[in-house]
Amino acid sequence: QVQLVESGGGLVQAGGSLRLSCAASGRTFSSYRMGWFRQPPGKEREFVAGISRSGSSTYYADSVKGRFTISRDNVKNTVYLQMNSLKPEDTAVYYCGASTGGSYYYTDSYTYWGQGAQVTVSS
Repeated sequence: QVQLVESGGGLVQAGGSLRLSCAASGRTFSSYRMGWFRQPPGKEREFVAGISRSGSSTYYADSVKGRFTISRDNVKNTVYLQMNSLKPEDTAVYYCGASTGGSYYYTDSYTYWGQGAQVTVSS
């Protein structure tokens, strides 16, 4: 069992930055692939970024590539999402997920989810 808790969301102006954190319970954090997804108002949850167990491989949605960076600290049991050059269309609830395998890009690959963090970008 893994419990995930996101933090760091908030309101920011377009062009600004935020860093989301996702803290995991348990001693097996390094055995999970991790991902960030987001759900804009009225839309389905969509892939944002993924990171391998060691952190050596990362994956991004085209819409955030070059602006967002995913990273992890397996000592602190935490995964991060650094978001720069934010746009109003980045407004969404952001979720972190833990996966034991499968595609990084699909929600079905993730077994555990956090409660979500609201990110609002004003124009």
